[in-house]
Formats: sequence, structure tokens, C-alpha cells
Amino acid sequence: MNAGPHNHDIVVIGASAGGLEAARELLRVLPGSVRAALFVVMHVGTRSYLAEILDKASALPVKSAVNGEPIEVGRVYVAPPERHLLLHDRHILLRRGPRENMARPAIDPLFRSAAASFGGRVIGVVLSGALNDGSAGLLAIKRCGGLTVVQDPEDALVSQMPRSALKYVDVDCCVSMPRMGEVLRRLVAQPAGKTSECPIDVRLEAAIAAQELGGMAEQDRLGEPAPFSCPECQGTLWEIDDPGLLRYRCRVGHAFTAEAVLEARNEEVDGLLWKLMRSHEERSALAWRTAARERAADNHSFADRLETRAQEYARDAELVRRLLMDHNHAVDPQSGENNVGARIAGEPSKRR
Repeated sequence: MNAGPHNHDIVVIGASAGGLEAARELLRVLPGSVRAALFVVMHVGTRSYLAEILDKASALPVKSAVNGEPIEVGRVYVAPPERHLLLHDRHILLRRGPRENMARPAIDPLFRSAAASFGGRVIGVVLSGALNDGSAGLLAIKRCGGLTVVQDPEDALVSQMPRSALKYVDVDCCVSMPRMGEVLRRLVAQPAGKTSECPIDVRLEAAIAAQELGGMAEQDRLGEPAPFSCPECQGTLWEIDDPGLLRYRCRVGHAFTAEAVLEARNEEVDGLLWKLMRSHEERSALAWRTAARERAADNHSFADRLETRAQEYARDAELVRRLLMDHNHAVDPQSGENNVGARIAGEPSKRR
């Protein structure tokens, strides 16, 4: 990339659940002449054909990003599985850094690294997705002078990520997918605005994702100790208060929004309940089997006690089963809100 005057030539795009079709539509309508480099992060599993899928729909060439390669305008780079896609000094970095919001690749590390390296040249785009990965990254882009674009939540298949971005960030454009390509084409062509001085916390968090620093002393500067443990490693969490957006990061670098911590705890509770139900069912089955053996041996008193215990274990299993049913019913498919804790505590559900 040349060192002369720039337009908004760095476009970073984040998507999650429901975002594949949105990303395909966006690349389909962007002309091949657009003077920008585009970077796409989507939450994927251990194998991904995202680059190949997007390339078939795009007028711009799409490829999986390679560590160390120089950034070129007129190309689309896709984050590979299990690596954060980061930008630094006109080059691409791929790092197996700490997960953010339980994902790697995650959207926020890309957005922060772009903001730290390119400032006012960056356009950040949040598409369809669950929870709120991307909101903190959009805040970083705004703080460094870049532009922010969000898919209209009413147009998104899964609206949580766009709604979160609109809640926490003073976004520049909120548009439906049919208009997104034209809006981006227009914004890319505009001269880049003034780059604000990159805040130290943005640089620190970008460096953590790039595995360029570690240790508690640096991360202490990001927030205050919180009375919660990291869902990933069980270490101490530090509370970070972005403007209005509550976040957490542990000493080894795992990062979460408050909603992501809640989601991780919900999954933990769900797993524990399933294990507890299975244990009660197995205890009941074993007690019934042992009782039958004892009764066949004319040990009727002992068999009676075992059958009583088997019935108690079965009732315990049914109680846990009902808790699991309440747990599943308490999850809003759009908001992800989960009220099993309130139900167990006897509080009314707060579902919207």
C-alpha cells in the first residue's frame, strides 16, 4: 500500500450467526474496482470453506489470509479457523491468541488492530450475529477516527450483534443489506479523516491478541479486579468499562463482554444439570437392579429400602429434568437471554 493520501481503504467486516448470506450479498454488490482492502472475520469451526464460498459471489478476489503477507487493495482476506486475523504495519498477522467472547477468530481483535494501525482510514462493519462481538471493536475504531457501519437489525437474520453495536456505539451508518454495498462504495471513495491518537488501552488489547505481551502488570492497567472467574481458564477477571460497554479480561488474555460471561455461565449450568440428571438416573437404575437381586435372594427388607432409594433418585432426576426444560424455555432465540437462575431462585422470568 502506498504512503500517499488515503481514502477509507481498510474495511473490516465482522459477522456471526446468520452472517454468511449477509457477507455474500455485500461482496456481490461491491464493484471489482473498489479501492480498498477488505478483511472478514466470521465465527467458524475448526474447518472452513468461507473464502471459497465468498469468492464465488464476489467481484473482488477472496482468499484465506496468510501470516506475514502484505496488504493489497482490491482484495478480500478471510480469517482462517483458530487464528485471530490482525493488521500491523501494512501486513497481516495470524495469531493463536487468547479467545475473545469464546471465539477465535474473533471480531474485536481485528477491529482493534485495524484501528491501532490505520486509524481514520478504517471502516468497521458489523453484520448479523448473536451476542455482541464487534461492539468493543467498533468503539475502538471510532476512538481512532474511523467510520462505523452496522446492518439494520430489522434486516439481520440474527439481530443481537447489530443491536448491541447500535446500543453502545454512535455509528455512522445503519443500513439494510440491499443498500450496504452502495454505502460502502461511497464511504471508501471519501478521503480518510483525521486519525485520532490511538488510546493506550486499544494498543494494549491489540498487543494481547497478537501475543506481543503478557503478564499481569500491563493488563492491570485495563481495569479493576472483578469478583468473577474466567469461563475459559478460571483465572481472575479484570473489569473494563468501555464507554457504556462492560467487559472483562483475565490475566492470560481471554476477553468477554458481560453478556458473553453470562452465556458461558449458562452453558456451564446447562452442562452441570445434564450430568446431575444422568447421575440420578444411573443411581436409580442401579438401586432397582440391586433390589431385584436382593429380593431374589429373599432379602426383602433390604430390597424394600433399595426400592425406596431408587424411587427417590428417580424423583431427583425428574426435578432436574424439569429445571432443564425451564432452562431451555427461558432462552430467547433472538436475545439469548436466559432466566434459569431466576427460576431456580423463585424469581419471575424477565423475558421480553
